[in-house]
Amino acid sequence: MLISHWTFCTAKNEIYSSTDHMTQLIGIKKHFSQCLGNYIAALENQTCLLKRVLQGLDSISDGSKDPEKFISNPLIAYKLVRQLRNAGTVIEEVTKKSMSEDLKVLTSKAQVLPSESDLEGIAMAMLRLQDVYRIDPKNLSGLENTLTLDPDETFHIAVVAYQNQKFQSATLWIQETLRKLDEGADAMVTKQEVLHLLDSVPFQAWNLPIALGQLLPPDLINLKSLLQLAQSNSLLENMKGQNSMHLSISPSDFSALSPPWHSEYEALCRGESIKMTPEREKKLACRYTTGGGNPLLIYAPAKEEEEWDQPLILRYHDLLSISDIEVIKRLSRPKLDRATVSDPVAGKMVSMVRVSKSAWLSEDESPVVARANQRIAAITGLDMETAEELQVANYGIGGQYEPHYDSRLTNDSSVELRDERIATVLVYMTDVEVGGATVFPNIGAALQPKRGSAVVWFNLLKSGEEDARTLHAACPVFAGNKWVANKWIHTRGQEFRRRCSLSMFD
Repeated sequence: MLISHWTFCTAKNEIYSSTDHMTQLIGIKKHFSQCLGNYIAALENQTCLLKRVLQGLDSISDGSKDPEKFISNPLIAYKLVRQLRNAGTVIEEVTKKSMSEDLKVLTSKAQVLPSESDLEGIAMAMLRLQDVYRIDPKNLSGLENTLTLDPDETFHIAVVAYQNQKFQSATLWIQETLRKLDEGADAMVTKQEVLHLLDSVPFQAWNLPIALGQLLPPDLINLKSLLQLAQSNSLLENMKGQNSMHLSISPSDFSALSPPWHSEYEALCRGESIKMTPEREKKLACRYTTGGGNPLLIYAPAKEEEEWDQPLILRYHDLLSISDIEVIKRLSRPKLDRATVSDPVAGKMVSMVRVSKSAWLSEDESPVVARANQRIAAITGLDMETAEELQVANYGIGGQYEPHYDSRLTNDSSVELRDERIATVLVYMTDVEVGGATVFPNIGAALQPKRGSAVVWFNLLKSGEEDARTLHAACPVFAGNKWVANKWIHTRGQEFRRRCSLSMFD
């Protein structure tokens, strides 16, 4: 029963992209530890029996000088026969009580353990958090006061970074590994192995100075050999006119190697570069709304708040109750699967652009889903006939969704779009401790998750053109569990609810 309950680990072959699935590892760890302990105890018991047999046999001399005289002694004969019989009995018992059954149980439990891809996925998540939030590995590896990474673990992250061509991140984690080794931390990895990885880093791919003096201990600095390994003059050119022994690589250096849109996106995730001015903020308003007299809102008006003015982004507080949220999460859990994106060549594909698991819920599955759709229709005033089913997403460790447009087909591969998505309703089903904001890089907006609330914006201008200002992203989750529900509403059926404009700028 335990195995069948955990089949998601092997069926999905990935767990790190959903925090909800990750929490089940706590139970898996507990039961696997118990099973492993039982197996070790059984092995130790067998070893103890065999050692006792060996001691009994060794207590009798071999009588090689005069075997006949030796064996004619009734005490010796009795003792020899008894010890040999005991040895036979024990061997028979050990053979009969084969460890294969215990191994089968242990092997079955091992089937639900995280895979190598999960380990690499979490390492990549740590690199992503380090990159976006500008965190030094020294601080990240000791984030939890009672738990720090050892040199073997920091070196593994360095290797993953290197293998994924994140060379500056790799160097920072190499630096952290060397620091821990210099402090005398126990490790299987040696300083020579760490330095060998450092030697392999292609310095010619970097546009920034290298902190040779801080990366290598004084007795191992060999600038000439490192320059030869670089096989390029770029490192030397970068260091001209500078004291290379006092340069350092910091997380803030990463922006030089990022795509142009990344810098604004990452800055907003850190709470920087928000472009709302005090003058504009004063004009934003909060109100109770009935949605133009919608019957559902007459006696229970919606709490509407203007989050942004251009384009207009509205937040509706308490759209879903806590009990409704728990029902939606419960319905989604068995369906959660790795979210995909569309590629014109490969079709549906898993991408690090989107790290989460998602599920689709129809109104037939629960009155709660139907009620949520009705409330969305009431606050937006739009027709839900051509809207997509409610998509529920749970983000994983460092879960994110890089900048994208909802109106385009390439945004999501789970639904075959017949027309464009005119509007997005994003419902936050949890608060998030750190990170997880929804940011709009082109306008400098950042919206924080608030449980039960929903944010609404139009992806298209009234002219039908895509609104470039709606480029948005989900920032990596640094701490906490992020659940959201998306409702994408299509253009067909909205002709008289949101009338077109002849101006391409409306």
